[in-house]
Amino acid sequence: MHGSTGSEPRIKVHTLTDYLLAFYAGRDPAHRSAETWNWFDDSAMKLGIATYVIHRGNEAIVYDTFASIEQARWMRRYLEAMGIEKFTVVYSHWHLDHIAGDAVFGDCDVVATRLTADAIAPRKAAIEDGTLWGPPAIQSIRVPNIIFDDRHTLTIGDITLQLRLRNIHSADGCVILIPKDEILLAGDTLEDPLTYMIEVENLPQHIADLREMRAWDIERIYPNHGDPDVIAGGGYGKSLIDATIDYVAAMLAKSHDQDYLAGSMEDYVGHLAARGWVHPFEPYRDVHAQNLKLVHEHWRDKLLPVI
Repeated sequence: MHGSTGSEPRIKVHTLTDYLLAFYAGRDPAHRSAETWNWFDDSAMKLGIATYVIHRGNEAIVYDTFASIEQARWMRRYLEAMGIEKFTVVYSHWHLDHIAGDAVFGDCDVVATRLTADAIAPRKAAIEDGTLWGPPAIQSIRVPNIIFDDRHTLTIGDITLQLRLRNIHSADGCVILIPKDEILLAGDTLEDPLTYMIEVENLPQHIADLREMRAWDIERIYPNHGDPDVIAGGGYGKSLIDATIDYVAAMLAKSHDQDYLAGSMEDYVGHLAARGWVHPFEPYRDVHAQNLKLVHEHWRDKLLPVI
């Protein structure tokens, strides 16, 4: 079946506040859905992924719909068992590991940035037939029906959520700020131990947006890809933003170096790990190698920006 990974999801649920839950899956190398390479096992689950839910009474706002139909279905059933009947979905960005469970929430509104809607619409057929990123295919994906350009506000009970556009990792990024408790749901704008670089031409803007985000009133940060123990234990501080700025700036600054592609993950984040800002995780070694390759290809012959 399209969208099926063919295995029972292994999900841990963490209560972060009286209204905020984290559903975490992955980082379990012994458990795969398929023997051959696929983006679900070898990207999303390999790195680990969290999906967040803000709930009050019988309503919930679901920040991303997980990386598979099974995971999304398991999460919805869990929430329905809590008495939740009304759902609103918010997408952090258009990447498949964050929207693959959409069919499970087909009766709900989907809120996203205009850029997310613009990214999904022309790719919809390729996403659904598994030709965009390769297998697995995804059962069905909708273009978000509630879109915004820069900021959007949602309320659920006594909780106000500020949705804000961020050009970090992906130009269409949407983060959620919860002023009540100075909590930031960061999507993929931040990762531990290092950011996944795809739109490398935008790295100077990523740094600018990161610096602006750091000035917000934030006490706790919850990324979609991070250390599950840190997430369960109360989240990250602003040092995760500092670490991301440091990493991106160093990747840019050294991109003309002759031995650039030999730079190890430790060369770039070892000092950050020593401070306790990030937590090295072996699968990110491959992410770092890909980052080096893409940054080098784009920036090696270009004038480096002043950042």
